[in-house]
Amino acid sequence: MTQPFINTPTDGIAIRARGVQKTYTGAGGSAPKHALKGVDLDIPTGTIFGLLGPNGAGKSTFINIMAGTVIKTDGSISVWGTDIDDNPRQARANIGIVPQELNIDAYFSPRQTLELQAGLFGVPKSERRSDEILEIVGLTEQAHTYARRLSGGMRRRLLVAKAMVHNPPILVLDEPTAGVDVALRQRLWDNIRALNEAGVTIVLTTHYLEEAEALCDQIAILNHGQMITNQPKDQLMAGASRKELRLSLKDGSMHAVPDSLAAIGAQLHEGGLAVRYDPSTMSAAEIIAAVSAAGLEISDVSTAEPDLEDVFLELTGG
Repeated sequence: MTQPFINTPTDGIAIRARGVQKTYTGAGGSAPKHALKGVDLDIPTGTIFGLLGPNGAGKSTFINIMAGTVIKTDGSISVWGTDIDDNPRQARANIGIVPQELNIDAYFSPRQTLELQAGLFGVPKSERRSDEILEIVGLTEQAHTYARRLSGGMRRRLLVAKAMVHNPPILVLDEPTAGVDVALRQRLWDNIRALNEAGVTIVLTTHYLEEAEALCDQIAILNHGQMITNQPKDQLMAGASRKELRLSLKDGSMHAVPDSLAAIGAQLHEGGLAVRYDPSTMSAAEIIAAVSAAGLEISDVSTAEPDLEDVFLELTGG
């Protein structure tokens, strides 16, 4: 599938949000809930973009505003160059949403499901690509099988196929691999990469941080309705302040961390020690000196760079 999209935004921004707010009125006299607090966000065209955050951070609210199922309180959002307030029909046509829930009719086959969905979007029969889309997501052999007989991974792929029937330039995947096993997750990853290589901009929300680290070009993190970072993945990882020093000890075993080392954050690790530290306030040499001062002999030293989970926990205070 080659990139078929027209009217590509000249500024290279697939989704632009400015000052987006959403306040839910408190029920029964309770205080209002501020789900989004002035969110600014640019998602470049052609990227796999990770939108991360803890439960309740505002990710689903933001997605539902783009999808037209939630009305924002303030701010603006444009989807593929179309403002959702000025032309909501076109804005919705510019995006395909793959929800967390398996909203599939159990007694429709995948092909029937795609044909129905295409009809709902007003796609003429001569322009429908049901068989092509089923091939893209690896469901050609199951095209005429009742959806209730499909495995969980196949149903997830069918959700992706449903979101593609109107040929949107943007796909939003909301927890696309939730509840599937490792092998099926890898297959879905391959589908996501293939769609992106074909020119589709992917917005991914996930609680599997290794998934975001493996797939995403750029990552934004929401927390308590506020945008706390939005950077290319490599830049985000490089800017992580905490690193880890791992020390193997000559006696090969340790059952308790001396108080002097516990004070600098040392923990037991595979019979030795591991120390997470901020290079701006402490050096590796100082840690090694502290270990020697505690009367311990070091046999080997290695370092570990932080992964996305470390960065996420640091930024969200988890």
